Amino acid sequence: MDCHYEFLRMPFGIMNSGAALTRAVKKLLCGMDNVVDYIDDLLIYTETWEAHVKTLSELFKRLQVANFTVRPVKCLLGSRTVDFSGHSLDRGAINLQDENVEKVRNAPRPKIKREVRAFLGLVGYYKEFVPNFAAVSAPFSDLARKGQPNIVNWGDSQERAYNSLKVAVTTKPVLQLPDVNKKFVLRTDASDRGLGAALMQENEGTLFPVAYASKKLTDRERKYPVTEREALAIVWGVKKFSLYLYGTVFILQTDHVLYSF
Repeated sequence: MDCHYEFLRMPFGIMNSGAALTRAVKKLLCGMDNVVDYIDDLLIYTETWEAHVKTLSELFKRLQVANFTVRPVKCLLGSRTVDFSGHSLDRGAINLQDENVEKVRNAPRPKIKREVRAFLGLVGYYKEFVPNFAAVSAPFSDLARKGQPNIVNWGDSQERAYNSLKVAVTTKPVLQLPDVNKKFVLRTDASDRGLGAALMQENEGTLFPVAYASKKLTDRERKYPVTEREALAIVWGVKKFSLYLYGTVFILQTDHVLYSF
């Protein structure tokens, strides 16, 4: 007899289980623009306490209808600061989560390619907090390339990169949340190894970073003259932060004299 069987619950180990959960949560939260989801974690943000209570009430109703449950011990309600997806959010600022900072601080020097990739993955998760991350980490990414020996050839450039990345992350840099009502400032730069861009906004007379971005140059791009590399940095930076800059008037800052006026 031909039969059709369906799971009543999602079993562990199914390849598309994460995608199925994400789809279900996205459907559940449809229309709730002030609720962010990351797999099974939900983050609610509002400007007032009244709006927060209203959003919570609507969310709980939807969870109940969908037969989803939440564990009270894993809920943090009405807090001004919260840890979410490896970041600490606090009144308009984004910080690094303390436990992840400690992981970087205690990370040993890589000895084989697998450990190099693991270290790059650890610090790379916070690359938006590190200026010129691609150029700084280039000595490590070179070691992880295909064709390189499995045993790491540790030299002065790797030691400098290792120390620089650790210092950059463990000093707990802070990013400011973007304010669409304020003008953005985009700073770009190019070196012989990579491109860098910093999106910034002014707060009480001081420029604060919103996000950093960087890109390692290809072998072909490294042969560009300085003027063309600086132009490439500008074009790439504008595209990288187009979500914030598109349709707005912003200030572009570069240290290349030919593009200054």
